[in-house]
Amino acid sequence: MVRFFLFTIFAVFLYMTMVFLLALKKKDNSIVDIAWGLGFIGVAIFTFFLKEGWTNRHFIVTGLVIIWGIRLAIHIAMRNRGKGEDFRYAKWRHDWGRWFMLRSYFQIFMLQGAFLFIIALSIILVNFSGREDLTAIDFLGMGVWCIGFFFEAVGDYQLRQFKKRPKNKGKIITTGLWKYTRHPNYFGEVVLWWGIFLLALPVENGWIAILSPLLITFLLLHVSGVAMLEKKYAGNAEFEAYAKRTNAFFPWFPKKV
Repeated sequence: MVRFFLFTIFAVFLYMTMVFLLALKKKDNSIVDIAWGLGFIGVAIFTFFLKEGWTNRHFIVTGLVIIWGIRLAIHIAMRNRGKGEDFRYAKWRHDWGRWFMLRSYFQIFMLQGAFLFIIALSIILVNFSGREDLTAIDFLGMGVWCIGFFFEAVGDYQLRQFKKRPKNKGKIITTGLWKYTRHPNYFGEVVLWWGIFLLALPVENGWIAILSPLLITFLLLHVSGVAMLEKKYAGNAEFEAYAKRTNAFFPWFPKKV
């Protein structure tokens, strides 16, 4: 197993280094967001072919990750098209000055590579596993993944359609899934990774994969996703009114205010 993990770590390192070099050429670190989903696809396929003796669980987990990663990469690519470098990366480019290249490599690309590897533990453990039969937990995991994928994909689609309408410029989306949670896409991503974890749980040492959903939950709630957007809209009267009646993360019926 140690060799299996080391090969995967090295593959992630090479992948993120190549993404960094491409970002330097394009002068746009935003491409790391597109590379995020594609990186998981790479890990899934790499570990799938690294060991022989495939089972239904190998095909299921690898397939689910490919579906998720392709959708996410396409969504982010379409969202970023023609907009230049994302404001977060542009700010760091300015703030870091002459240390920009070095800090970008380690604080953006290598850090995300480390996160990618930890979150991918569920995939790695499944693709390393033997010929264990599917259990009830596996079917529960697939169901949880489907719920999460629905919230993420539909939430992103509804937001994209909302922003297409000129009359909505500068406004906050409060319809569809966004009526029940302020961040249905982030909620969905967290849930689907818990689903992947459940698929990894029955395999040997599967309990280690708990690090995967715990990390993505922490990151999306307290570091990037929810925390960053909530800070961005602080002081926005429309958003504050929306926040009073709508849960930040877990979907629920709007409060009466």
